[in-house]
Amino acid sequence: MKKKYIIGIVVIICIIIAIIILNLNKNTDQDDGKYKIVTTFYPIYIMTANITQGAENIELVNMADINTGCIHDYTLNTEDIKKIEKADMIIQNGLGLESFLDEITTNNSKIKIVNTSENITDLIQENNEINPHVWTNLNNYIDQIITIKNELINNNPQNKEIYTNNAEEYINKIEELQKKYNTELEKLKEEKAICLNESFEYLGKQLGMNFINIPTNHEESTMSAETLKNVINQAKSENIKIIIVDINDDIKNAQTIANETGAKIYALDSALTGNLSKDSYLNSMNGNLEKLKEAISK
Repeated sequence: MKKKYIIGIVVIICIIIAIIILNLNKNTDQDDGKYKIVTTFYPIYIMTANITQGAENIELVNMADINTGCIHDYTLNTEDIKKIEKADMIIQNGLGLESFLDEITTNNSKIKIVNTSENITDLIQENNEINPHVWTNLNNYIDQIITIKNELINNNPQNKEIYTNNAEEYINKIEELQKKYNTELEKLKEEKAICLNESFEYLGKQLGMNFINIPTNHEESTMSAETLKNVINQAKSENIKIIIVDINDDIKNAQTIANETGAKIYALDSALTGNLSKDSYLNSMNGNLEKLKEAISK
């Protein structure tokens, strides 16, 4: 009887020790001393990765898979929710692109939400809807970088110098590219083009081009036969020779327009997807520069 009593005590002690260990592991997982930053999707991740490079005691993760593309209709999954719940800061594009976050973040006041578009005033709006793809305009992209940098400094001041220096270096690279756009694409100013992807409306505005924007919600298949006919007629009557699409778009309708009008298709990169290189945005925009220079030579 005494032996059973001793065994029982040992079992209870083991259980108590196991519970203590589990709680310690749980607490360690919840608070490892790192400042946890979650970006909502690829373009915002690349901005933040450049600014936080070399910063101590931060953890940067992206919510959506880097190949998700635009998150207009994104649905949160279990892994996304776990990332959000552990976050100290969530960095988003804003302008309604991440409305799926509202309910979660409303119930968690400890999370700092950074809206990278809050200081952008030169917005494109049609039928009471704002086009959220502001990052394809280099000026807007710089504004987003500055907003992220300032919020990081305010909320994680121990890395102030790193955030400041990184942002300045990255902005300098963007500004150098901007100079190339201004000089090498000057002849495209006032040039008319048919744009079959709303992501490039801000780029067109930066270049001073006259875009004929055809709403497709990133899916050309949504264009009706009547709309397609009207676009072809307009291209013919106004002698439009440039068609803008995204590199990931189905170009079936663009090809039909080109065949009927003699216009040329230019597949640009909206920087919605890519690799994890911190220069990926610069590479995408340099590629767009070269593509658009082809339009001048034609």
